[in-house]
Amino acid sequence: MARLKNIEAFCSTCNTISKMEISGELSGDENENKRWAKCKKCKQTMVIDLEENFGATKVSLEGIENSECTTYAPTKTYELGETIYHQNWDDFGKVVTKDTLSNGKNSISVEFQKAGLKKLIESLNN
Repeated sequence: MARLKNIEAFCSTCNTISKMEISGELSGDENENKRWAKCKKCKQTMVIDLEENFGATKVSLEGIENSECTTYAPTKTYELGETIYHQNWDDFGKVVTKDTLSNGKNSISVEFQKAGLKKLIESLNN
């Protein structure tokens, strides 16, 4: 296997897919595909399995512009996996995570076709 420095994998602390820096290997034959990785977002170190996490991290955005999309508004509530259309950016995306911010407001992370991963406010009036 090629030597990796950074990969995208699921971080159980952030509860999202984020970039991780490979920081070491585990010993033993049963741990051949497991590595120590440090999340660049929350700085937590964890063991990841390259067979499970590597390659399965990107959200499929093909053809979502032809499906039923909800037009984004900060006052609406969204579900994981829901497809949305952002009018200002003229871009289609899919909701990949939901979070509660420190001020109590809700946010969603959306993987857009053109703009990439963006964090947006949801349920603003609630």
